[in-house]
Amino acid sequence: MIRRVTKDDEKHFVEVYVEAYRGLEEYAYTSKKDVKWYFRWLLKRDPNGFFTYVADNPVGFIACDCNWFSVFEGEEVAEIHEIFVHPKWQGKGIGTALMERALNYARERNRDVVELWVGVGNLRAIEFYKRFGFEERGVVGRWLRMTLKL
Repeated sequence: MIRRVTKDDEKHFVEVYVEAYRGLEEYAYTSKKDVKWYFRWLLKRDPNGFFTYVADNPVGFIACDCNWFSVFEGEEVAEIHEIFVHPKWQGKGIGTALMERALNYARERNRDVVELWVGVGNLRAIEFYKRFGFEERGVVGRWLRMTLKL
């Protein structure tokens, strides 16, 4: 089941985030204090676009910020700030379901472009995004910018 995130999901967000980014720490916050700050920032940015997939507990999250102004696009876009699924739950369609929910939210908010940044070495994630039609737009440091036209 997918539902909107609430402030009560912070503990699960931190736990799942740490597990999901194991081995990809160069692209992640590594202290629990920073991950908590990040959760709170995401919740403030666009609480209506922040979703979790719940099994017994939350096992995946996506944050789609439709209030984001892209300097690259010159307009407000749907910015996917974050998506991750606990490793034990990966490969079961949860990431796909979360992305589909976020893209539907972007459409509901009349956004024409979805933008995201992914670590250049996170090849599994890059391939995941390409399956949805995201295209590579350029690299800044260790980050690859990708966009999708809706």
